[in-house]
Amino acid sequence: MAEIVNLNKARKAAKKRGEAAEAAANRVKHGRTGAEKLNDRREEARRRALLDAVKRDDKPG
Repeated sequence: MAEIVNLNKARKAAKKRGEAAEAAANRVKHGRTGAEKLNDRREEARRRALLDAVKRDDKPG
């Protein structure tokens, strides 16, 4: 005998698999890892610190 399949559940499961695959592709295409973001934040902080260290105070007074 054949196994009885609920078509509504099968359709929803297939849709969910397709959406998960699309989400994974978008993460690869558009996403950056946490390490990359952290590295960028550290580099920005370092750059700001270097600029602040050499900033001149030329206010008259």
